[in-house]
Amino acid sequence: MTEPPGPPLRILIVDDHTVVRAGLRALLEGEPDFDVVGETGDGNDAVRLVGGLRPDVVLMDLRLSEVGAAGSRVDGIEATRRILAASAGVRVVVLTSYGSQADVLRAVEAGARGYVLKAGPPEELFRAVRAAAAGGMALAPEAAARVVGYTAEPGPGLSEREVEVVRLLARGHSNRAIAGALFLAEATVKTHLVRIYRKLGTENRAATVSEAVRRGLIDVD
Repeated sequence: MTEPPGPPLRILIVDDHTVVRAGLRALLEGEPDFDVVGETGDGNDAVRLVGGLRPDVVLMDLRLSEVGAAGSRVDGIEATRRILAASAGVRVVVLTSYGSQADVLRAVEAGARGYVLKAGPPEELFRAVRAAAAGGMALAPEAAARVVGYTAEPGPGLSEREVEVVRLLARGHSNRAIAGALFLAEATVKTHLVRIYRKLGTENRAATVSEAVRRGLIDVD
């Protein structure tokens, strides 16, 4: 005798682009075992909604706007940490345009059960949501390759803050501009750069960006 289907998986969409949320909702609601119970573009709001809506899976944009509605800095990683700390049984699948090594590792370390690229096929997204809901882990092939690459890469890795500094280096920011963007003293930025050069074995800004890209620590837009 065939088992009756269970209730659909309850999904909360978190992405700061309205058009992206609409597209995701349309895709997900086309699957009979999915039920989109809410959406938001704000990390703080996501934490609040999880408490009320009790989704099975949160589909989380990695790079939310840095300042949430409450004025605090809440990106997708921080929102993921808060959700998982406050709500037992909820799974988070990260959905992003980027597949850099640093981003994948940050997501996994924060407790995400899936990492899917926005450019990937819808079936990859559906599979990740179902796997996460079942307690499994689903990484896009590109993301899985980054994790394997990390285990094989010798030497100390960059901290989250150091990766942020390198991203701004790649955009041509001066030390003063980096300090302003990250709310740091300029002397602190210089200290970060010394450590970054040592860890990556580089001697200047251009070589540092090139090495960071080679290792998959950042993507250059």
